[in-house]
Amino acid sequence: MRKPLLGAFLGVLLLATGAAPALATSHDAGAATSTSTSTVTRTAAAVLPAQEAVAAVDFAGTVALSNCSGSVVRTPGSLSTDPALVLSNGHCLETGFPAAGQVILNRASTRTFTLLNSAGTGVATLRASKIAYGTMTDTDISLYQLTSTYAQIQSAYGISALELNSVRPTQGTAIKVVSGYWKRIYSCSIDGFAYQLKEGSWTWKDSVRYTSACDTIGGTSGSPVIDDATGKVVAVNNTGNEDGARCTLNNPCEVSENGTVTVRQGINYAQQTYGIVACVGAGSQIDLTRTGCTLPKP
Repeated sequence: MRKPLLGAFLGVLLLATGAAPALATSHDAGAATSTSTSTVTRTAAAVLPAQEAVAAVDFAGTVALSNCSGSVVRTPGSLSTDPALVLSNGHCLETGFPAAGQVILNRASTRTFTLLNSAGTGVATLRASKIAYGTMTDTDISLYQLTSTYAQIQSAYGISALELNSVRPTQGTAIKVVSGYWKRIYSCSIDGFAYQLKEGSWTWKDSVRYTSACDTIGGTSGSPVIDDATGKVVAVNNTGNEDGARCTLNNPCEVSENGTVTVRQGINYAQQTYGIVACVGAGSQIDLTRTGCTLPKP
């Protein structure tokens, strides 16, 4: 986890040039951009169709935040007329890092996100209506509900939301980590899972550990982790051990079920997302009382 710094004055540059801001460092993220969006007539409500063939992973559906990466996501049962959701990290919230044990639910927000097409070019600004969910307890996720529906985004820009896989990923799965902020795609595999991942005062459970090829940097926080074979989101990128320190900020450590602590310098991690699916109800509302929902509650 790398605490980002805001760089709002670089916002226009990012969208206009399609390049990451030069002043951002590997520890800091720069700014997203803004453009106007058009109003699109709603289509009839329907479950969003699954892709018939899995295309090569690209940037379509990813977003750049002011300080992180993210993606427009849906569940298998989402309707085209549902408000769209953006997935990122809890530590990417504009309100700052949630404390250990804190859960944010349905908090008003007008945050903006730069929507990218397949080539990584910014094509629109999407706006949040609220932080639907955010936490750094057990996992490190944020979900923003947008003012646009899935149908409106698809009709206006030809871009579909990424689907959250409803099943747990497996060791050895080939994955892509797609950073909308840096416009960079990392390719590697799931090396394994950390029973607990501790960083500072936060503890995350059953975290995905990458093989070394996914050498993610600051600004990639919140990037969707996509299964190469299915094209579905299986995790959200969130941290890595930078200096070899033990369980400190920017230096998470793994803790096994029997309490053994392991430090893996240079290795990066993500938080699984299959558990989100059961918690999303009608109208993209987060309902923590739904059967099968195990996300932490306030």
